[in-house]
Amino acid sequence: MRILHVCSELFPLLKTGGLADVAGALPLALARHGVEARVLLPGFPAILSGLHDAGEVGQLETFAGPVRLLHGRTADGLSLYVIDAPHLYDRPGNPYHDANQIAYADNPQRFAVLGWVAALLANGLDPHWRPEVVHGHDWHAGLAPAYLAAMGRPAKSVFTIHNLAYQGIFPASFHAELALPAHFFDVHGVEYHGRLSFMKAGVFFADRITTVSPSYAAEITTPEQGCGLDGLLRGRSPVLSGILNGVDDSVWSPANDALIPARYSAARIAGKAKCKAALQEACGLEVTPDKPLFAVVSRLTEQKGLHLVLAGLAEITSRGGQVALLGSGDAQMEAAFSAAAAADPANVAVRIGYDEDYAHCIMAGSDVIMVPSRYEPCGLTQLYGLKYGALPLVRRVGGLADTVVDCSLENLDAGTATGMVFDEFSVDGFTQGVRRAFALWSRPKDWKTVRSRAMGMDFGWDHAAREYAGLYRALLATT
Repeated sequence: MRILHVCSELFPLLKTGGLADVAGALPLALARHGVEARVLLPGFPAILSGLHDAGEVGQLETFAGPVRLLHGRTADGLSLYVIDAPHLYDRPGNPYHDANQIAYADNPQRFAVLGWVAALLANGLDPHWRPEVVHGHDWHAGLAPAYLAAMGRPAKSVFTIHNLAYQGIFPASFHAELALPAHFFDVHGVEYHGRLSFMKAGVFFADRITTVSPSYAAEITTPEQGCGLDGLLRGRSPVLSGILNGVDDSVWSPANDALIPARYSAARIAGKAKCKAALQEACGLEVTPDKPLFAVVSRLTEQKGLHLVLAGLAEITSRGGQVALLGSGDAQMEAAFSAAAAADPANVAVRIGYDEDYAHCIMAGSDVIMVPSRYEPCGLTQLYGLKYGALPLVRRVGGLADTVVDCSLENLDAGTATGMVFDEFSVDGFTQGVRRAFALWSRPKDWKTVRSRAMGMDFGWDHAAREYAGLYRALLATT
């Protein structure tokens, strides 16, 4: 099977979030299941710099100006198509915003080209390779299924929703500029309350829709989490399913991680204590094994529930815990966390920004990783925490509900507990989870048992790849 993945970023070349981790790991994992996968990406400088053995597939005149399509590979052998268009992609800031965090005004054209080229590849643009399935990821690739439909569906399409809250909604005037049929701008098409929606295009036109966890697939069909598309998603529920993201063991494994002070495993756990001491020292916290170290690695947003953590800091520190945070986002939240660290530097450490190496050290050195999200399509942070023996403290929602088992008495007795889970999205709900963490910490034997169970969980990409391979085969078997 030949599958073309279409997305906007790819680890390790360019990453702003979990989407990049998925794009970098899933295609390689699919190869072990008889799937020949390639990835189509915009030609951001970081992507072009990581493209090896590049050759030109063709030059195209597009609605967004001239572009070149290149084909090459990454250092680890992943086959890439890259749209080389400096006037679209060679800019300061991140892939979506300028240096002042203002979205680029021509984002509709920049990402419509991505979907348009994907459809052209399905239509034979590269005479040496033609995909049977085009698999678009999130709103940036949302027009790929629409362009495929406009071209007579030369390939099947899969559209994966990584986060429904970000939908790529633009003024209706852009529709006429993107080479889409006029009649596609309709309630039965790409129109959303009088505007153009890339996300809706993917949901409406794709042959199959997936989300990044089973629970999230159900949640987005409800008004609470459907972000205005719940009616359409309920209508498309026969072709909607959830496949849980995985963890790339070559990147996230405490037994092989070169970024942490000491390597360790569930069977040889001594290195984790060394990592904790190193993290405490690096953060300026009291270096002691006796205080549980609670950590956050996250965007600082209300959606991630970080205001709950902010309100619950006193609950943690008054009980003898420490907190280490790495993240950026809401300016007021950044300032509030920084102020909390300044007020109690022996127990609270905050680093604003994102540092991949430091994120690994936090996972290895912390006892608890906190992910108290309002909603969470999948969540990778709690999966990293499980791998590194940092017990997740999470809200029972989305992929968090699918991956973490609460340390209730019955679950401890059954040997299934892997963390702390709370239900209510409130400070009270969060602090109840914190109290359960301290209750477990006070019973060292049980803590070690739960930690060992957590580290033994298998959330590798092989499971997801097997499910996606089955989905592709079933899709190609349909007429």
